[in-house]
Amino acid sequence: MDSNNKSVVAILQTKPHNVVQDYITLGALAGLETALDKSAPTILKDNISWHLPFPAANTVPWQLEGAIRALQGSGYCDLVAVHNNTVVTNPYLGGKLLKLKKVYEKYNIVERYNNDPKDLKWIEYQPQAELLVLDKIYGNGIRIPEFFKGKNIVHLPTMKTHIYTTTTGAMKNAFGGLLGTKRHYTHSEIHKTLVDLLAIQKELHPGIFAFMDGTTAGSGPGPRTMTPHIEGLILASSDQVAIDAVAAKMMGFDPMSIHFIRMAHERGLGHGRIEEIEIKGYDIDRIDFGFKVGDNLASMVGDVFWFSPLKILQRLLFHTPLVYIFVFGSAFYHDQVWYRFKGRRIFKQWLQTTEWGKLFGEY
Repeated sequence: MDSNNKSVVAILQTKPHNVVQDYITLGALAGLETALDKSAPTILKDNISWHLPFPAANTVPWQLEGAIRALQGSGYCDLVAVHNNTVVTNPYLGGKLLKLKKVYEKYNIVERYNNDPKDLKWIEYQPQAELLVLDKIYGNGIRIPEFFKGKNIVHLPTMKTHIYTTTTGAMKNAFGGLLGTKRHYTHSEIHKTLVDLLAIQKELHPGIFAFMDGTTAGSGPGPRTMTPHIEGLILASSDQVAIDAVAAKMMGFDPMSIHFIRMAHERGLGHGRIEEIEIKGYDIDRIDFGFKVGDNLASMVGDVFWFSPLKILQRLLFHTPLVYIFVFGSAFYHDQVWYRFKGRRIFKQWLQTTEWGKLFGEY
């Protein structure tokens, strides 16, 4: 927080030839130098929403490289990457196809996987904060990766919409990292879950920071099946609520109408009101991308079983082996149907005709 009790969100307009250097400048503008504990290791938490390459869906290599160089230049040299898998995402394949692994190797960053019990141990954790919902969902105890305790964390989300949370960014990036393979239990209470996760993060990590990439942003039924928009913007902040609020405002949404932002603001976990945020580097007063969320086949099925009266069937459908029917259906729809017949064409067009796609190709 700044001395005037405002959170700082830094924003820069950038071009491919200078984007890595601009990320370094961005970190300094957002207060990276003092945001984290230099005596503690720092976790890099990238965002692999889809293991298949698609614009705006995932952390991009220049974002990762810029963040690494910004951290190292500010004295944070003990860096480690932690990955997670989801029901439709393979982090091992994603690291290769999204060209993130090449960046980790270039800077000698160790990669660890929270889905591998030989790599990261999960422990029961009793939060000090009063939780909204996680203690009720996981009545037998909340479990987290022990490795997260006492380490800084740097989130690397992209600017995009989301079928269940309207927007997704820094706060939701903890969803995969802190919750295990039963994270789908929380979907019907996803907004409260994100607030609880931020409260837990503030207990676990001596410092939290986010670099958000909006060089290509995503509108539509995200975080995968979106329409890409070239915006050429990058954001950073040590306030996870504030950076999500500013990104939401730029995308065309009222931040305080988005439940997880409003609840986190009301619980003092960060600033969600734009007037309580100091924005450095770029004027957003007249910015409105006009993004919409919409639906796809997966979200329509999810709406029925997560949010309609049929949610009473959740324990039967999602807490038993029947859940694998939905896992298969989601993976098949996204990878074999939507990507094959639409997504791959969008990606190739972005790759061949945009300056950011060409930069991705150079990695």
